Amino acid sequence: MASAVRLFSICACALVALGFVMFAADRAGEGSRHQVELVGGVERPTPTERGEQRREREQGAVPEAIDDANDLLLSPFGALVGSRDIWVQRIVPAAFALLVYGFGLLLLANALPRARPR
Repeated sequence: MASAVRLFSICACALVALGFVMFAADRAGEGSRHQVELVGGVERPTPTERGEQRREREQGAVPEAIDDANDLLLSPFGALVGSRDIWVQRIVPAAFALLVYGFGLLLLANALPRARPR
C-alpha cells in the first residue's frame, strides 16, 4: 500500500509540475493572445465548459490529456485563489497541490506499514 501511495504521489507531482511548465511555456512571448484568453477564461486551473472546449480545439491530444489530469489534480485548490492575475491563479493551486501530493502523501506513505519480505 505504501508503494502505491508513493507512486501516486510522484505521478501527481510530475503532472502538476509538467502542467505548470506547459502553462509557463505558452505564456512566454504571448502578450496580446494572453489578454484574449483571460477574457475567455481558458487559462484558469479549472476552466469553464466553453473554455475547456476551446482548449481542446487548440491543443493536441497529449497536451490536452496532461491539462485534463492537471485540472483534476488542481481542482481542490482552485477556490483558494481570489486574485484575477493568471499567474497567481496557476502558481497558488500548483504550490498547494505539490505540498499535499508531494509532502503530505509521502508522509502518509512513510507512516503506513511496509510489506515484509518473505
